[in-house]
Amino acid sequence: QVQLVESGGGPVQSGGPLRLSCAVTRYTPSSICTGWFRHIQGKEREGVATIDGDGAMEYADSVRGRFTISQNTAKNTLYLQMNSLQPEDTAMYYCAVDSGGASCATVEYRYWGRGTQVTVSS
Repeated sequence: QVQLVESGGGPVQSGGPLRLSCAVTRYTPSSICTGWFRHIQGKEREGVATIDGDGAMEYADSVRGRFTISQNTAKNTLYLQMNSLQPEDTAMYYCAVDSGGASCATVEYRYWGRGTQVTVSS
């Protein structure tokens, strides 16, 4: 079955950068959607950024200009470069993948990783 494994999370000071990675295996559709989501304590899980197989990207307003999603298709790896991190970015970050749709931001993703914790100190 499809497997996703996130890595790169950890503690970081306010203003610092962090890069998350997501290795995707056993998923071969030619057109797919992948994305990053986060669960902030006390809030519902929310979308952070998505990218389709052609490289089209969408971002949540809260991270636009600070976070960048990218992918290395040869390595089947998804990335999230996070800059200017703030305490409100503290969350468990998840990657997800599914077949494509009209917009990867609206897809109901079926396959998820277990998450990686990002904790930003004040």
